[in-house]
This record gives sequence, structure tokens and C-alpha cells, in this order.
Amino acid sequence: MLWPKFGAISLCASVALALPRSPASIRKREDQERADAVKAAFQHAWDGYKQYAFPNDELKPVSNSFGNSRNGWGASAVDALSTALLMGNQDVVDTVLEHITTIDYTKTDTEVSLFETTIRYLGGMLSAYDLLKGPLSNMATDYTKVDALLTKSKELADALKFAFDTTSGVPHNNLIFANRTYVEDNGSNGLATVGTLVLEWTHLSDLLGVSTYQDLAEKGESYLLNPMPTSNEPWPGLIGSDISIEDGTLQNANGGWSGGQDSFYEYLLKMYVYDQSRFGQYKDRWVLAADSTIAHLTSHPQTRPEVTFVAEFRGQTQSLNSGHLTCFHGGNFLLGGAVLGEQKYIDYGLALVDSCHATYNATATKIGPERWSWDPENVPADQQAFWEENGFYITVEYYDLRPEVVESFYHAYRITGEQIYADWVWDAFIAVNSTARRGSGFDAIENVNVEGGGTSFDNQESFLYAEVMKYFYLTFAGEAEWQVSKDGKNAFVFNTEAHPFKVVGGS
Repeated sequence: MLWPKFGAISLCASVALALPRSPASIRKREDQERADAVKAAFQHAWDGYKQYAFPNDELKPVSNSFGNSRNGWGASAVDALSTALLMGNQDVVDTVLEHITTIDYTKTDTEVSLFETTIRYLGGMLSAYDLLKGPLSNMATDYTKVDALLTKSKELADALKFAFDTTSGVPHNNLIFANRTYVEDNGSNGLATVGTLVLEWTHLSDLLGVSTYQDLAEKGESYLLNPMPTSNEPWPGLIGSDISIEDGTLQNANGGWSGGQDSFYEYLLKMYVYDQSRFGQYKDRWVLAADSTIAHLTSHPQTRPEVTFVAEFRGQTQSLNSGHLTCFHGGNFLLGGAVLGEQKYIDYGLALVDSCHATYNATATKIGPERWSWDPENVPADQQAFWEENGFYITVEYYDLRPEVVESFYHAYRITGEQIYADWVWDAFIAVNSTARRGSGFDAIENVNVEGGGTSFDNQESFLYAEVMKYFYLTFAGEAEWQVSKDGKNAFVFNTEAHPFKVVGGS
């Protein structure tokens, strides 16, 4: 079967859609076809990167050139490794493992983001180490290179840890390695950039059998678990977006589940999944945030009251805006519901999944925009009809290969088992593959509500490999111990870059 742009579903898929209760053999064959199609798309993106960009950070697929936005250490290669392992792609695994042994993480001429480096490089290496020392040990052709993953992870953390040398222990985020200084940050750091380190740094400590790295990350996190002043926690568990590096106090009462705050809330739950014996307080804080979100941030558009969005907030005032980055929240609520045995979180998560799907369904490309609003006071004249039909209007129209909506579809499918969510993943795959697949890889697009996506950005982010392709693939790949579990008993937990870590006590 030919899949040149995967613009149409297979005959097998057509049969399955016509027969909602199709035999298990038909469904299995369809899932295999879909998984193979995703693997082919991953291979296309990898081949372009390998030919035109490796070992640099990212491919520019239209100009067949490269960029180095992540310090020139090969971000796309390291981000691709865990996905290649799960796909059984031995050639990519061997290439990346060899490359990692050559990286010098102590040297770079460009600014280093503590947050991005942690989730992409450190997360990618630790995940591969877990997989190659565990369920995928058969893919280790040279165990010295597997051991190097842990050695290089320590090297990288040691190069980064001067970020925490502050009066409070709240780290700086934007670092200059050459002279061990930082970029001027007005004395504050962001909620996500402080609150999305603890999983990776704790796991590194656990693997090495030392507390050093966990202690560093937990010091900054401690101010977020016990926020001060209380006026900047407008509702229980929901806190402001900026933290003083001097004393750890919150600098405002503005926030939400959107970019810049998102993965802090994500990690509260995932730390509990990682180790329930150590991180009960994180779970308690997630429950507070989840309950406050349901009670105070739930919003229904004026023209589509059946749609459920989560508003952002300024103090105790809702801001009727959201975005693609926020759409991980449906999956996070679903995971929380499964792990805690709370149906209310599953029901709420499914409502959020439905509404993020609505943003995909509304556009010309069938891909959701970067940002949108449902504030009836500010509807642009040229989007009045769109707003009335869909309940929202687009405020930022590009698509930068974001994974969050598909991530939530994946969680909905794994936790409910309902085929509609797998079909939504497939629809998203077809939309991305027919619109964003350009030149030698995949490209950010200018406008999701224009046929064909508009102008090229000529940039393929490394998280295309780590997240987008992984969630597409895992939806159809069948049972495995790294898959999210319906019963809430997970052997692995995904970091925010979708790298799976072995949980403490996991089989």
C-alpha cells in the first residue's frame, strides 16, 4: 500500500469505520497499518535530518540546512532516541548512541536553557538508559554506549548545576557556560522553568545513588509547594507565574495551565506517579490545583456552551484565553483520575479533550492554532462567523509541530479504551502529515486556517521526534509496559518531552 502523503485512510480503515463493532482481527490489522504509517513518517523526518543537519540541533526541511538553537549538541538526535527505541529502529538507535559518546556537554558558545536542556537532553538520555537497561536491552549492541548515557547525564547535570548557586536555591534559567554566569533575568524565574526539573534531576540522583541532584531541584520546588505570599495563590493550588530568585516568593497572582506555567502542574502529578512513597505532597498540591481549576477556571463559550475551556487568571479574574500548549491538561486530568481512582477527574479530562479536538475540527487544515480566545468583548470582525459557529476565535494562527492535543487524545484512548480517541489521533496524523510535511522533513506552518497552512517557517523542532511521533505511534502500537495504564498502575512515567522513565518500584 502506498502512503505518499497519507492524505486518505486505508481501505481497511474505511471498513472499520463502516463497521463500528468490527472484529478484533480487522482492528488489529488497521492499527498495524497506522503504526507502520507513523514509523514511515518518523523515518522520513530522520532521513532528512541525517542527510542535511546531523549532528546539529534541528533540520530546516525546506532549505535543506540546519539550525543550532539548543547549543549544537544534537538535540534532534537525543530527542529521537527514546522514540526510535520504542519503534524498534535499530539504525537510529545505534547512530544516536554513538553520537552521544562524542558530545562535550561542558562547552557551548550559545546561551543554555536549564529547562530545555533538562527536558530534552537529560530526559532523553535517562529514558534511553532505562529502556536499554530494562525492557529493550536486546537493542543494546554495545553496552559501553549504554553506560555512557548515565555518564553523560552526570556530565551534563554537573555542567548545569551552577544555575542553583543562588541565595534561595531557585535557579537561574538562561546560562552562559563560558564564564559560569547567567543572562540578566530581573531577579526572577518562571513557574514552569523552576517546576519542571525535579523529575529528571531526582531520577538522575536515584540512578547514581546520590541525593545531590534531587536536592538541588527540590530546593527550588519547595517554594512552589509552600507558596508565599498567600495573596499570590488566588485559589488553592493555583499560583502566580514568576518566582523571586533572591527569596523564592511569588511575584504575581497571574497564571493558568498555559505555556510558562503548564508543566509545573503536570509534574506535581507525575512525581507522585514516579514514587508515591516520597511525593505525596506533590499529589496533594495537584489535587488542590485540579479542584480549583474545575471550580474557578472552567468556562463555556457564549456561542457554544457545551464546550469546556480552562481560562487563564489574573488574581481571581478569569482571562478567556487558551492555547495549544494548554491542551496537555486533558491528558493530565485523565492520568490523575486513573492513578487516584477519581472519576470526576476522568470526566473533566474528557470534556477538555473534546474541546481541544473542537479547535482542530474547526480549521481549514484540521490542526488547532497556537492560541485562541472566547472573550465575546473582543471578537475580530473578520472572525465573527467563525466565533459564532465554533465558540472561539483564533488569536495566534501558526502551528509549531505541537504535541499536546495528540498527547491528550492518546491518554483518552489508553484510559477509556474508546476507539473514537484513536481515530482522532489518526485524523491528526493525516492532517499534520499532509500539511506540515514539507521538503526533507516536517515544518512549522504559518496559518492553520488557510488551506495548505500558508507560508513555511523552515524549522523542524526536535520535539517532533520525542513527542509528536511518539504519541502518534504509541496509540496504535499495542500493549507494552511503557504504555499508560488504564488501572493507574504505571511502570513508566513520561516527562514533559514524552521521554519514559521507569517508576520507582515499577516492574
